Amino acid sequence: MSVNHQQGSMMEILPDETHKRFIAILNKKMDSGRTLNVLGHISVGLADLLPAGEAKYVNYTDMDGNEHPNLSHYPFIVLKADNSNKIRKVREEAVSRGISFTDFTHTMIEGGSVIQQVATALTAEADLEYLGICLFGDTSVLSEFTKKFSLYK
Repeated sequence: MSVNHQQGSMMEILPDETHKRFIAILNKKMDSGRTLNVLGHISVGLADLLPAGEAKYVNYTDMDGNEHPNLSHYPFIVLKADNSNKIRKVREEAVSRGISFTDFTHTMIEGGSVIQQVATALTAEADLEYLGICLFGDTSVLSEFTKKFSLYK
């Protein structure tokens, strides 16, 4: 089902929002400040990674004419993982299926991005503690390997 969306003076036809989605899976062992930081990093990273037009964004206008711009047309679901290895398995599945994703590990916490890149380069993948992953793709495909996670509350 397609939905018409008023954007400016032209009508845009949007795809069915149930066919694709963003899914973030966060390690439940983090405090709320770190959790929000990780979610922010992986979300903006994934948005920048996607080819132009793959994700759809819409503007909302309130009754007073104020614009609330560029919100995702597709659902953004946040799930929780019990530990790093569960996120690692999701990452492996995303890689094997060619699904767009970004992830965040413990080596990306201290110092600026240059220091974090060095720390990551000096750490074997098996020793990385995964704090989060964000994926974008077809709902049916993502559900095959993310349905076992519960909503982050």
